[in-house]
Amino acid sequence: MTLAQVEEVVVPRMCVEEVQAHMREVGRAGHEGLGLWVGHQDGERFTVAQAVIPAQRHIRTRDGVCVVVGPEELHRLNVWLFRQGLTLFAQIHSHPGRAYHSGTDDENAVATATGCLSLVVPDFAARPFVVETTAVYRLDPKGRWREVPPFRARSLIRIAG
Repeated sequence: MTLAQVEEVVVPRMCVEEVQAHMREVGRAGHEGLGLWVGHQDGERFTVAQAVIPAQRHIRTRDGVCVVVGPEELHRLNVWLFRQGLTLFAQIHSHPGRAYHSGTDDENAVATATGCLSLVVPDFAARPFVVETTAVYRLDPKGRWREVPPFRARSLIRIAG
């Protein structure tokens, strides 16, 4: 089965909170933060086993802010995932204001397999994580990020614990 066939993502609350805490911490300094959810697929269910905070660079220019994961870290992460038998299913990052997938987000995704999720949390993750206020996108077979409507995101992502 492929990640595109996943209909339910089970995420332990501690994995949500770990990424949220990282994004909130770097957000206090005015930066975007990024975290990943990795785990295992079993048919139409993906179970997140852990959150990963990759090494990242926080960039601020007159045009805005962004977060970048460099090629060495991407390589290290891919080797680690392979050795651990884990799959990357979702990337989560924060925006300073409203949650949406920017052109930069489209072009510089860490999660690149068809069916992966990209979640964008508003307001530098200042508030607790809520699926309904998070912009959720899914990578389609043509390599385009498609928005998942809030009602569908709520049934797709289940926070456990």
